[in-house]
Formats: sequence, structure tokens, C-alpha cells
Amino acid sequence: MISSLNLNLNRPAPISSSIKPSLSPRIAPIRTRLPPSPGFAELSVVSLSKSSISKPLHIGASLGRKESSITCGAYEADRLEPVVDGSESARKVKIGIYFATWWSLNVVFNIYNKKVLNAYPYPWLTSTLSLAAGSLIMLVSWALRIAEAPKTDLEFWKSLFPVAVAHTIGHVAATVSMSKVAVSFTHIIKSGEPAFSVLVSRFILGETFPPAVYLSLIPIIGGCGLSALTELNFNMIGFMGAMISNLAFVFRNIFSKKGMKGKSVSGMNYYACLSMLSLVILTPFAIAVEGPKMWAAGFQQALSDIGPQIVWWMAAQSVFYHLYNQVSYMSLDEISPLTFSIGNTMKRISVIVSSIIIFQTPVQPINALGAAIAVLGTFLYSQWPSSEEVSWIPRFNQHLLCRRSSEDGEAGKL
Repeated sequence: MISSLNLNLNRPAPISSSIKPSLSPRIAPIRTRLPPSPGFAELSVVSLSKSSISKPLHIGASLGRKESSITCGAYEADRLEPVVDGSESARKVKIGIYFATWWSLNVVFNIYNKKVLNAYPYPWLTSTLSLAAGSLIMLVSWALRIAEAPKTDLEFWKSLFPVAVAHTIGHVAATVSMSKVAVSFTHIIKSGEPAFSVLVSRFILGETFPPAVYLSLIPIIGGCGLSALTELNFNMIGFMGAMISNLAFVFRNIFSKKGMKGKSVSGMNYYACLSMLSLVILTPFAIAVEGPKMWAAGFQQALSDIGPQIVWWMAAQSVFYHLYNQVSYMSLDEISPLTFSIGNTMKRISVIVSSIIIFQTPVQPINALGAAIAVLGTFLYSQWPSSEEVSWIPRFNQHLLCRRSSEDGEAGKL
């Protein structure tokens, strides 16, 4: 819808002056005004009556030096077409690189992590080393100005603390699970995390979901149950470790949503701070559960069985754990939560398939069927965005239409 308004002016006005058009009885002024910008006049904006306009308008005015009329173009906000240029293509390539790097690093981490746990079965120390390596990498990056250090305060760390507690529990529980069962089995059970998310949100937080979300839980729960019942090397500790990890990560996401609202920290720095705080929380518990004596005795045994390469395996699993998590958090700066959820599902498929091939894990057809059903259910679940993700869409469109005032610093409103 394109409309034009011709306004007669008594005399030419400088750019900084205000222009007051004559109003007919059927025209009512809007209280908001367009912010000043180079080449544009600051003017009061008028609108037709509500009976003639039912959708929000975006109006721009153009003034010539000797012109006596103002032409205003208007279009409907919900018909706004995105501008497609080279930057959009570059962004898609960047996201593709993030996803490929994320999946590859995760596969490599799981391989080295399982090798370490097979030769050195101390999951508490292994988990601690992963967090320590990531913390050291980020501290060095900040010191050398490779990455910009985040600006944090006491309130930030208070908000981060419950997130770090849940992250620590989930990380240790998953490592304990991998030390007892096959990597593929751990990730099959961890693909049931959406079921925990829905149940916790429904019965603890009181949130409701569309019927399709509840229906997607049927293949998730059924597939995980079928895989567990037909797992040749089933271990209760390994199974419970994966289940506890699912529950802990659900609470981590809940605490993160509630505590980090309004905090402006990039994904990379957010995960760095999370790793450091989790390291502080985990270290005393790792010493209490396993202890230096057990670690030293186990290391000597691993050296005699594997040789010096056990040191490389431990270093590799620690570094790759941080790198894959860092890339996944960095990708959240570029994509929506819905796209991230789909990417996480595809990541589990790559880890399950690669671990079965590399470690030659025996898999029965019925076990593979259960895994496929569980992953399919997770993919179907990811197709239904949460209420926060749905509300994100109109907020994004408003961001495209609104202008921030340079005078008072307050966000413009439609």
C-alpha cells in the first residue's frame, strides 16, 4: 500500500526546524516522531483514521532544498521482505562451518574420552581436567587479547552459579556413564533429554505445550527403552548416569533462561565463565570421591598398559571437550534455538554412528531400531518451538522496523 501526502508550506524551512502540517478534522496526530538523521527533517507524523488503516505503517519523508511538498511512502509491516545480499550468503556459510566444526570436534572428543576412560577409569578426574583445560585456554586468550574479556560483575556470577552447579552435575554424570557403557548407548539415552525438559516444564514450572509435543515424546521414550532393554553391555550405573545427565542439563537450561536475561555476554565468553565456575565447584568433590592416591596408582597402571600416549589422550579429550562446547555456544549467537536444537539432534547421530564404527560396538537390529526411533522422536520434538521461541519472531520483526532515538536513548515503539 503506497500513499502520498502533499503538504503546502508557507516558506522553506531549514533541516533542523519542525514543520507543522495543517490537519483536517478527520486526521489525528500520532504522538511518536521520527528521529532526526542526516538529510531528513524532523517532523510530526500524521496518520489517517483507524477506520482506514488496520496495519502498522513505516513512513519515510524526503525533502528537497526548494521543494514545497513532502512525499511519504508507507507499506504494511507484515509484508516486509528481507533484503537478500551477499552478507546473507556469507552468514549461511558461516553457520555451516560452525555446524561442521561442532559435530567434528564432538566426535573427536567422544573418541578420545572413551579411550581415556577405558585405560584410566577415573571419570571425576577426567571431568575436572576437561574444565581445567578450557579455563586455561580462555584465560590465555584473554591475556593475549586473542579474545575480548567479558565485563562481569557480582550479579553476573550469582546468576551463573546455579547454571554452573547443574552443568557440573550433568558433565560428571555423562562421563561416569561413558566409563561404564558404550558411547553410542550413552548418547541414545541422552537423546531422551527433550522428554525430561517437557516433564519438568509441565509439572514443576506449570508450562503447557501443543499436543504434537507430547506425542513426540512417545517415540523418544519408547526408542530409549527399547535400546536399553536390548543393550548387550547394559550397566545400571551407566544408564543412571545418562539419565541424571539429562535431568541436570534440563535444569541448567532453565536456570540459564531465568538468570541470564539482560546479560550481554557473548556465547564464547559465557561458556568460558561457566567452565571456570564449574571447575571451582567440581575440584573438591573430585578429590573427595577419588583422590590423588587413586589417581597416581591408576596413572602408573595406564602407563604400563598403554604407554606415554595416555598423556596425549588425556590432553586431547580435555582440549576437544572445551572446543566443541565453545563452538556450540558461539553458534547460538548466529542461529535461533530451534535451529540449534535440530543441529544437536544431528550431532548425536554422527556421534552414535562414528563410535559404533570406530569401537566396533556390537549392535543388534532391534537395538539399532530403538536408537533410530528415539532420534526420530527427538527430531520431531525439535520441530515445535517453545513459547519463547515463537514470541522471538515478532520481536525480531519489530527490531527491523523500530528506530532508536539519538536524543533520549530510548527504543522507538511502533
